[in-house]
Amino acid sequence: MTFGTVITAMVTPFGVDGKLDVAAIAPLANHLVNLGNDGIVVNGTTGESATVDDDEKLTVLQEVINAVGGKAKVIAGVGSNDTAHSIRLAKDAKRVGADASLIVTPYYNKPSADGLYAHFIAVTEATDLPVMIYDIPGRSAIAIPKDVMMRLAEHPLILANKDARADLAFSTEMIRNSGLQWFSGDDILNLPMLSIGAHGFVSVCGHLVADRLKQMRDAFVSGNVETALKLNQDLVPVYTSVMSTIPGVMAVKAALSLQGHLKNVVRLPLVPANEKQITELKRGLTEGGISL
Repeated sequence: MTFGTVITAMVTPFGVDGKLDVAAIAPLANHLVNLGNDGIVVNGTTGESATVDDDEKLTVLQEVINAVGGKAKVIAGVGSNDTAHSIRLAKDAKRVGADASLIVTPYYNKPSADGLYAHFIAVTEATDLPVMIYDIPGRSAIAIPKDVMMRLAEHPLILANKDARADLAFSTEMIRNSGLQWFSGDDILNLPMLSIGAHGFVSVCGHLVADRLKQMRDAFVSGNVETALKLNQDLVPVYTSVMSTIPGVMAVKAALSLQGHLKNVVRLPLVPANEKQITELKRGLTEGGISL
């Protein structure tokens, strides 16, 4: 497996002073693998990559590789809206031993289709790492067009796509025609994505329920759709409490803090979940079968 199947986009632990909590990184990575993840994305969106500097990114990546390398695939987020910067991050990831790279659509600049293609190819060809591209128009302001996706799929190192565009019609067509491994990037769509041919998930909720995500995927691919559906329905309160009540990383860090894995610290412009949000989060997670 180049990337794994149940992959969590890992949060970046910070101390109460806002600095990187290096001591918490390896235990968290081991927790994720023990919970059932066979892949970890480091320095992705949920890792607050926009506010983690390059030296910190390298430290987190090295700590995760040292902790779980060989037990799970370690996928380095190397995307930015500056191609030269992404190339440097990709080379650093290769140097310290990442298994693959994740390249997000360049955000804010809104490049043309040709610019998008050129960006992905330039970063891909900076190393020989297998590449998962990351299509998330809600954050990048642009979606990867069909023709660009198809052209990218022809490159021998571009093997997969993390799909966070919530467009099942597009996904169905691309899974059929591109040949890329497809990964759900929206937890609420994990089972629908499997039903149209997705390979696995790059999850936020995997911090908390990777074991049940694995069970759901295993049930589905073995043909036990009824069991997969029941598992998915039981997870809906988790999906919604993490991704709707409080956006993503803020909710996960609050939950992991309640479980004793790290401190509930995020970096501005994010702020920690407030008391009311945490109360709502607890209610949803408890309904979803998570002990806090």
